[in-house]
Amino acid sequence: MDIDEPIYLVGGDLTTFIGKGHPDFDTDGDNPSLENHLTEAIHGSLEETGVEPDAIERGYIGNFAAECFANQGHMGALAARAHEAFRGKPFQRVEGACASGGLAVINAVDSLQLGHDVVLAAGAEVQTTVSAREGAAYLARAAHWETERDLDDFTFPAMFARRAKHYKEKYGVTDEDIGHVTAKAYANANKNPYAHMREVEVSYEDAITESDQNFCFLGNEELKPHLKTLECSQVTDGAASVVLATESGLDKLAVDPSDCVQVTSYGWSTSPLGDVDDYTELNNTKQAVQEAYNDATVKPSDVDVAEVHDCFAVTELLMYEALGFANPGEGAQLAESGETQLDGETPVNTGGGLIGFGHPVGATGVKQVLEIYRQMKGLCGDYQIPETPDVGLTANMGGDDRTTVSFVLENIA
Repeated sequence: MDIDEPIYLVGGDLTTFIGKGHPDFDTDGDNPSLENHLTEAIHGSLEETGVEPDAIERGYIGNFAAECFANQGHMGALAARAHEAFRGKPFQRVEGACASGGLAVINAVDSLQLGHDVVLAAGAEVQTTVSAREGAAYLARAAHWETERDLDDFTFPAMFARRAKHYKEKYGVTDEDIGHVTAKAYANANKNPYAHMREVEVSYEDAITESDQNFCFLGNEELKPHLKTLECSQVTDGAASVVLATESGLDKLAVDPSDCVQVTSYGWSTSPLGDVDDYTELNNTKQAVQEAYNDATVKPSDVDVAEVHDCFAVTELLMYEALGFANPGEGAQLAESGETQLDGETPVNTGGGLIGFGHPVGATGVKQVLEIYRQMKGLCGDYQIPETPDVGLTANMGGDDRTTVSFVLENIA
C-alpha cells in the first residue's frame, strides 16, 4: 500500500516474553494474565512515548486465540480497560492467525490515512495455560481444519517439517545448513533482556545434534526426521504496543519527527487455506513484500535490518528467498555466510526472532515494527547492530504462508 500522508511510528513498548525456559516463568501457572500483559504493554508504550492516554483516538488489538487459551474474547473492550481515558473510544480486535499483530498495525495506519491523528496498535497472546499438545490443537485452527488437522497432533510443526523435507530434497539443504539459523536465534536472544530464551544457550553443535534437548517429536513418521525441538518457535506469553501518528498528530503531541521512524509502505497478501502451490517457496509472503518494496521504491539491497517470521528455522531460510535477500535454494548459504548476523550486512531477527525472542502469536507483528524502531533509535543495548539502519523491513506471516503483512520503515533522523 502506497501511503499518501506521512505516517510516523512514535515509539512503543513490550512486556518481557515468557514461557517454559524463562527464569521468571512459574511452572505452577502463577503467571501474568492476558489482560496483565496487554495492559502493561499499553501503559509502557504511553510512558515511553510521553503520549497522554486521552490523545489516543482509536486502538487496534492483534490476537488470535484468546477464547481458547484464556477464555477471553472481545479484546478491544478488554484493552479499553487499560485506562479510564479509553472509555467510549473505538477499540477493536484484529485477527489473522500469527499475522494478527501486523494486521493491527495496518488498521492503525489505514485509520490515520482516513483522518485520525494518533492511534494505538497492540498485540497480545497467552499460550502457556494448557499443555503443548492441547495448545497445538488450538493453533491448528490457523490451518484448514477439515483437510490439514490430521497431519499430526502438532499440526503446524508438521506443516513446516513438510516444507523442510521438500526444500532439502529439491536443493540438497541439510540439517547442518538449517542449524545456522537456530544458533543465531539463541545467540541473539542471549543478548536481549526481553527474550523468552535469554538464559538458554544453544551452540551450533547443539542445534544440529539430536539430544534430549533437541529431539524429533512429530508422530508423522514421514515428517518426523525433518524437525527438531530447537528449530521451533516458542510457546510464549507476552504483548507489545506502539503509537502511530500523522504530521498533525505529532504537532498535537509536541513530538519531533526526527524522534520517530516513518512507515513508508506496507504489503498485505492472503491466500486460500490448504492451497499451497510449492512447499519450497513462500509465494504469499513474496507477493506482500514485493508490494511493500514497490510502493516504497526500495529494493532488497536497500534493507539495512529485517524482522522476519521464523516460526521454524527452515522458515527463515525461505523468508530470505521470498524477501529477495537470496536466490531460490540459496537461503542456507546466506545464513552460513554470516550476513544476517548482528554484525552482518543485513542483520535479521536481531533480538532472537520467534525462536529465541519468543512468539506470543498476536504480539509478534507489533513487536516486529517496534524492533525496527528500536534498532533505528539505538535502543537495543547488547544486541544493537553496529551501523544505524536507514531502511527496515518486516514480514509477519499467518498460517502456512496464508496471510502475510510486510512493512517498510525508514529512519528520518
